[in-house]
Amino acid sequence: MNGSDRLWVELALISYLTGFAYSVYLLATKKFLTPGVSFWAICAGFLFTTMFLFDRGHAIGRCPITNRFEVLVFMTWSMVLIYLLIGSTYRLSLMGAFTAPVACALLFFAVALSPNESAVKRIKVNPWLEAHTSFSMVACGAFALACIAGVMFLIQERQLKTRQPSSIFYRLPPITALSVVNSRLLWLGFILFTVGLATGFLIGGHINWLQAVWSILVWCVYGGILIARVRHAMAAKWVATLSIVAFSLLLSTFWGIRFISERPSL
Repeated sequence: MNGSDRLWVELALISYLTGFAYSVYLLATKKFLTPGVSFWAICAGFLFTTMFLFDRGHAIGRCPITNRFEVLVFMTWSMVLIYLLIGSTYRLSLMGAFTAPVACALLFFAVALSPNESAVKRIKVNPWLEAHTSFSMVACGAFALACIAGVMFLIQERQLKTRQPSSIFYRLPPITALSVVNSRLLWLGFILFTVGLATGFLIGGHINWLQAVWSILVWCVYGGILIARVRHAMAAKWVATLSIVAFSLLLSTFWGIRFISERPSL
């Protein structure tokens, strides 16, 4: 990883950390939560990760998802992009306070676990492999936000049950809005993950069926949650809880994603 690559990612990490720290400060001091500083800090982090992806993509001549460092940055970018797109649709200014620490964690692990990761050499690109990995990563971003919305839902529900809500209760979106956002993010992630899973079988070469079956299992878990939600067989509380559990399961399949720089073996 060259100096300019590290600079963009480190600037993004600082930006997300700033947004998170400011949100924590406002909540701790019980001041009115304005989206100003936190929102623009997240926007700055998104811009820096975009610059990294642009520079790395230009250097390697393809979508920068060739190693785990790039994929972690790409996943962070996807998650924040979806947050910025849906944040104005619902009253989700406080979601930035929950999104920022997740973005910080992803970028921290990217830098810490890949200190010397560099761009791969230009090789012939398999478009199915790019589609498989990119759709899977954007789906991870949607599922990550669904997990965050699930955490916010459970916090709000807990506040309602205590009948002695703290200041955070009045800053969180209505619990019904959180339920809707959680479900829609699950649908978005499920559709994208389906496309990513399907294109994975079109890459060609040898398929590692152990990893493929594990990915299909994750797909079935999310599909089961959504079917239960549509049929009203599961309360919103359990949908929120399972969206957290399912995302944890999804992270365990991270090793199963095929990177463009690797040989064709899933």
